[in-house]
Amino acid sequence: MAAASAGEFAPGAAKVRALRVGFIGLGSQGAPMARRIIDAGYPTTLWARRQQSLEPYVDTTAVLAATPAELARASDLVCVCVVDDAGVESVLTGTDGVFAGMAPGGVVAIHSTVHPDTCTKMSRIAAENGIAVIDAPVSGGAPAAEAGTLLVMVGGDRLAVERCEPVFRAYGDPVVHMGEVGSGEVAKLLNNVLLAAQLEASAGILDIAVSMGVDPRRLGEVIARGTGASFAMSLLGPRGGEWGEMAAAAGPLLRKDVGILAELVDGLAVSRGAVWDAADEALRRMGSPRGGSAAKADISRGE
Repeated sequence: MAAASAGEFAPGAAKVRALRVGFIGLGSQGAPMARRIIDAGYPTTLWARRQQSLEPYVDTTAVLAATPAELARASDLVCVCVVDDAGVESVLTGTDGVFAGMAPGGVVAIHSTVHPDTCTKMSRIAAENGIAVIDAPVSGGAPAAEAGTLLVMVGGDRLAVERCEPVFRAYGDPVVHMGEVGSGEVAKLLNNVLLAAQLEASAGILDIAVSMGVDPRRLGEVIARGTGASFAMSLLGPRGGEWGEMAAAAGPLLRKDVGILAELVDGLAVSRGAVWDAADEALRRMGSPRGGSAAKADISRGE
């Protein structure tokens, strides 16, 4: 799908001023998202803690801000794609944070995968200054961001979501409005727990293949074209079931997401079922067990 035109401001709107977009969090996924916003023609302002994260944009039309507050003063929509809850709260509520600079009527989109309660808390704080917060976690990784095919799961006020959707479509297809603030995060957490469970199922099948003398890479190729196909197998099959560096990169993040969802469903009248056992076993394989002494991974802050 082609990137959205910067002339699109709201559904049904004629030619009006394009949204001015600020982007914070230029990591492996955020960087191509920001690039597609710039390429779509939106007036874009960038901020990052590390100067080297901004260097690829010095020859673009993007403006580089000294603080999140400065970025917010120049933006109608601020997209936040940092790694964790603490990072989200810091860039939004700090002394020189987004909320300190954004004018009433602005919108903040939290693309990070964080606790839904963090999004509702930020929404309450922002509302005191006439700012809307929506959560819009994404799935698909850097390749999908580069192709403009990220899945964007959005929670928040319908009018705020509709106002921002043309920007989201610069890097996302589909863009799905899930409901109120926090519901996009719930959808992403459910997706990631299922991914963890499917990683374990795929790893288990490849283990069985090896024990029976079947080449695990060739089996992965077969399953990729069969009814047992999954994104998880597309990751593990070409590796012959070897996790490699993927374990260090994905393990801690999936452990965080599985833990948040486990907290959210605690006490609900629902059976967790086999998906939880499989997800936990995948975390164990990756060296990031819940409640265990997992090895620390060097996780980028996404900036």
